[in-house]
Amino acid sequence: MSKPKKCISVEEAEALYSNWQTTRASALSSLFPQDPSDFVFSLSELEEFLEYVKTNSADQGIDNPGIRIYFSAYNSISSQKATVMLAPTVGAEANAANNYDIEAFNTVIGGWPPNAYNE
Repeated sequence: MSKPKKCISVEEAEALYSNWQTTRASALSSLFPQDPSDFVFSLSELEEFLEYVKTNSADQGIDNPGIRIYFSAYNSISSQKATVMLAPTVGAEANAANNYDIEAFNTVIGGWPPNAYNE
């Protein structure tokens, strides 16, 4: 398989991560010092979710669904930490509507302490 067109180099990824660190990380960590800033999905879980979205979207007549990633947070006694969720959309454009007929995905592991991209 060839490399996907939207892959970026390690240097570009480091620059993006560094920009996030210098412009947002300190403000967020002062408000939520125990929050993770990185999340891990297993490849098999992601593949299963993507197949679920692809199959159900096709059943709805949607040819090119997308996945929107939302920053989120738990609100329970056991955890109020940050997380992310993946939400199916009806298209792959920036403003494509969410597809609420297909459930979102959230089984992630947050790194603690946070794992820097460039370490």
